[in-house]
Amino acid sequence: MKSFLLKSGFGIDNLSCEDVPEPKPGPGEILVKMRAWSLNYRDLLVVRGVYAPKLKFPFQLLSDGVGEVIATGAGVTRIKTGDRVAGAFMQTWIEGGINEEKAKSALGGNIPGLAAEYVVLDAEGAVHVPAHLTDEEAATLPCAAVTAWNALIASGNLTAGDTVLVQGTGGVSLFALQFARMLGARVIATSSRDDKLERARALGASDGINYKSTPEWGNIVRDLTTGCGADHIVEVGGAGTLTQSLHAVRIAGQISLIGVLTGGEVNPIPILMKGVTVQGIFVGSREMFEAMNRAITLNGLKPIIDRVFPFAELPQALRHMESGAHFGKIVLSA
Repeated sequence: MKSFLLKSGFGIDNLSCEDVPEPKPGPGEILVKMRAWSLNYRDLLVVRGVYAPKLKFPFQLLSDGVGEVIATGAGVTRIKTGDRVAGAFMQTWIEGGINEEKAKSALGGNIPGLAAEYVVLDAEGAVHVPAHLTDEEAATLPCAAVTAWNALIASGNLTAGDTVLVQGTGGVSLFALQFARMLGARVIATSSRDDKLERARALGASDGINYKSTPEWGNIVRDLTTGCGADHIVEVGGAGTLTQSLHAVRIAGQISLIGVLTGGEVNPIPILMKGVTVQGIFVGSREMFEAMNRAITLNGLKPIIDRVFPFAELPQALRHMESGAHFGKIVLSA
């Protein structure tokens, strides 16, 4: 079978599509014939050597994918042959809070990922995907969608009438926009491009702010919320944008810190003076994934896909992500 590996070093140029033996499921495991995969910014960081600099080569990439179960190992009861499943981002985080052991089971970073024609998963770490979604759409869910769900619903307690600010138009931010609108919340979006802001408005954002032309965008958020600020901020930038987020959030509001894309220093005083909750979000549990899928099914929600590449074009797909031109998820298809 074909597998995409970082063979001997970091960098997109060191990715290689190799012939490797097809895996066999052991007790408690399932064998999945993969149909579609999606990319996350984390995958690019892994390839660059930023995310896991001590990675052992060769290493199989990608955390997100969907396929059909074609064999099950001894003792497997919750999954059967023919089921369409995705792998949970962390294979052993079933429910409850995260801990060090669960964090070490993250696909495509701590353990080998799904970038192969066939993969073996822990049966407890597999999730049935919504029937109304295509394979390509369902492949976008494990990381970006669960992260947004955890930030706003599982840990954020979002309610109708709240105001949510999302940064940019990548996968997490667009899922957050869709979930917030699904629950009756208002969404303000930021982007560096006006055309992307128009597309965000078409998805239900009430307002868009170009952070290139308006670097002090926290002031605009406060103006748009009658001086109060946003209830929830989905913070994907890191230190470089957190200062504006702290200005934009209301007193006792919540900032979900997801990305660390930019560097810089942060003044902690506004966190103290405004009583802001700043929570780190590292994807979520299988239980969250399953709850999210029920809501997606009930509401007929469809993920936003920017472009679909053939599996063999994984390097090109990563370069497309690197360009920052995408709106929504970048997907690979078998």
